[in-house]
Amino acid sequence: MGAVLFCGRILIGWVRDLHNSFSDDDRLWKLAAVLRAGRSAESVSLETGIDPWFSRALSRIIEMERQLLAEELTPDLMRKAKRMGFSDAQIGSLADYLPEQVRSIRKEWGLKPVYKMVDTCAGEFEAVTPYFYSTYEQENEAVSSEDTVAVVLGSGPIRIGQGIEFDYCSVHAAIALQAAGIKAVMVNSNPETVSTDFDTSDRLYFEPLDEESVRDIIENEGDGDSLPASMVQFGGQTAINLSQSLGVAGLPILGSSPDVIDLASDRGRFEMLTARYGLPQPPGGMASDVGVALEIAENVGYPVLVRPSYVLGGRAMEIVQTSSELRRYFETALREFPDQTILIDHYLTGLEVEVDAVCDGQDVLIPGIMQHIERAGVHSGDSMAVYPAQSLTDAEVEKIIDYTRRVGLALGIVGLMNIQFIVAGGGTYRGFNGDHHRDDFGDAEVYIIEVNPRSSRTIPFISKVTRIPMVRIATEVMQGRTIKEQGYTPGLAKEQNLIAVKAPVFSMSKLAGVDTFLGPEMKSTGEVMGIDQTFDGAITKALLGSGLNVPEGGPVLLSIADPDKSDSTGLIRLLDEGGHKIYATSGTAKMIRLMGVDVVEVEKRLQGGKGRTVVDIIEDGTVRAVVNTVTGDRSTLQDGFHIRRAAVMQRIPCFTSIDTARCAIESEGVLGEGMEGQSYNVKTLAEYLGDA
Repeated sequence: MGAVLFCGRILIGWVRDLHNSFSDDDRLWKLAAVLRAGRSAESVSLETGIDPWFSRALSRIIEMERQLLAEELTPDLMRKAKRMGFSDAQIGSLADYLPEQVRSIRKEWGLKPVYKMVDTCAGEFEAVTPYFYSTYEQENEAVSSEDTVAVVLGSGPIRIGQGIEFDYCSVHAAIALQAAGIKAVMVNSNPETVSTDFDTSDRLYFEPLDEESVRDIIENEGDGDSLPASMVQFGGQTAINLSQSLGVAGLPILGSSPDVIDLASDRGRFEMLTARYGLPQPPGGMASDVGVALEIAENVGYPVLVRPSYVLGGRAMEIVQTSSELRRYFETALREFPDQTILIDHYLTGLEVEVDAVCDGQDVLIPGIMQHIERAGVHSGDSMAVYPAQSLTDAEVEKIIDYTRRVGLALGIVGLMNIQFIVAGGGTYRGFNGDHHRDDFGDAEVYIIEVNPRSSRTIPFISKVTRIPMVRIATEVMQGRTIKEQGYTPGLAKEQNLIAVKAPVFSMSKLAGVDTFLGPEMKSTGEVMGIDQTFDGAITKALLGSGLNVPEGGPVLLSIADPDKSDSTGLIRLLDEGGHKIYATSGTAKMIRLMGVDVVEVEKRLQGGKGRTVVDIIEDGTVRAVVNTVTGDRSTLQDGFHIRRAAVMQRIPCFTSIDTARCAIESEGVLGEGMEGQSYNVKTLAEYLGDA
C-alpha cells in the first residue's frame, strides 16, 4: 500500500473540509495528505465514514514515510519499508538516494523479494500451481528452473488506449514459446485477462509492470550464471517503455534491441533516419517550451498535431489550429508530462492507412494493408479499419510496401512493427462503394506518420482475417528463424477473398461528462469485426455489432462545422434519396436549402430561443441518428457537446466524422426485411477463409 500512497500532491482544500469533499479517484491521495498534515486516523474515519481499519493502515504508511525522512537507512528500517510495499524509488526519494543506489544497498544487505505460490483451491486440498506473488519474507517457492525460459511482459491493467488486443499477443507469444520447447514466464498484473490464467503460461508472476519488479523476477528466474531474456513487444506501450531501463541494466531482450526501440520512438533520431533514406514524413519538430513550439508551428504551418512521446492511446494528443490554442495546450501538457518532449507535426488531411509487419533483419512480411474509413486525425484505435484497402492505387500500394520494407530494415527491427501512413492529395473523395474508379484518383504522396516497434491493437484483427499468425512468426523470428525458414514469402501477402471491417465500441454512456467527439486521443473501450464478401455486408455487420447502425429512412439531425460543409454534400444527397427526414442547425440548414433539399431547422441549445432545441428532438426520440462535426471554435464545441451527450444518453448513433456517417447511410439497406431480404452472408470465419 505504501507504493500506492506516496505522492507529492498538495491538497489543502481537502485537508480543511474532509466531510464535504467529493469521493473521486483522488480520494486515496487526499486521505494521505490529510494524515500527513497531522490529522489522526480516528478523526478522519469520523468525518468520512471510512472504516478505522483502513485509516489506521494509511496512518502506519505515513509514519513509515516520516521514519525514512528522519532516520538513517538501516537493514531493519529498509526491511520494514519493503514489507509495507515501498518501492526502491520511493525509499530513495525519502531517504535521499537514487533508486539504483537503494537497489544496490538492499542487495548488499541480502534484502530481496521471495515469491509465494497462490493457493488456487482455497486450502480445500493441496494444489501446486505456478502462480506467484512477491513478498519480503523468508522462503522462496519460485525456485529457478534448469530449462530454457523466456519472460513475456504483459500489458498491465486494461484501460482506454491499451486493451485486450495486447493480451491476445501475450498469450499467443507464450503458446509459441511452449511450442518451441521454451518455458514461458508471464509477468502481468491484471486478474481479468487470459494471460493471467494460471494455466496459460509455464509460470505466472502476478506483479506490477515496473522496472524494480521486472528486474527482481528476471533475477529470480536466472540460474546464477545467466539471466533469461525478456519479450517486450507484446505488451503494448507499457511493456515497450520498460525496454530502456532493462537495457541500461544489461538485461537481455529478445527481438528489437532497446536502441532500435528508442530510434523508432525518438522523433529527432527517427527524422534523421528518414531523411537519410529518403522516406517522406510530414514536416515537424520537437519542443520542451512554448517559444520553440510556436516557432516550429509557424514554420510548418497550422493546423499542427501535438502530442507527448511515449504515451498510451494518443493521450493528450490534439489538433491545434492557432498560436493561442498551442499556448493553452503547452500549459496543460507540460504540467501533466513535465519530463516529456512535445512532438509537433504539420497536420495533413488525407486517407490514413495502417500496416502491421514482421521483420527478421533481412526480409519483411506484410499480411495486409488496412485503410481507415475516417480521414487522418482520428486515433487509429477509434477508426474503422477495412481489409483489404479499397481506395488505393497500385502505385500507392507499391510505395507502402517499399516504405514498410525500408523502414524495417533501416531501423533493424527484429519482430513486429506497426506503421501508420497518410495518403495526401489525389483530388477527390475516395469512397468505398465505387464512387470513383481507382484510375480517377490523382497523384498523391504517401507520408509516414508513425512507426511503433511493437505489436499493435490491430494484430488480432489482421491475423484472423489473413490466416497469418503474426505473433507466432514474430516469436520465432526473435529466436533466430527467418520468415523464409518458416515457409512465408516476404512482401505483401495475397489478399483473402473477403472484406473485413474493424469497428470501435464506446462506453460513453458510462463515462459522465466525456465528449464523444473523435480526435487524435483514443476513447474507445473495445472493438468488433464484420466480415463478408462485399464491403456493404462487412460494414453493416460491424455497425450492428458496435451499435452504430442507422435505421433505414429514420430522421437524422445534422450539425456540420463550416470546414466540413463542402465534404457533406454527398452525405446529404444520400439522406435525401434514402427518404430520411433531415433536421439541421441554422448554418447547416441554410446550406441544405441551397442544395434544393427539404430540411427542418432547429435551434441550438445555447441560442436561448423559445422553440424546441436540438437536445429536445434527440431526447424525445424525434431523430434516430446524429451527425455532428466540430472545429476548435468554443461556442461550436459547447453546443456540439450537448448534442453529442444527448445522443449518447439516448443510445442513438452519433457520428463526428462525415466519412463514417456516409458509409453507415450507404449500407443501411443491406439489412433488408428478415433473413430472406438481407443482402449479407451468415457464415463462420472458417467458412469465409475456406472460400479464399
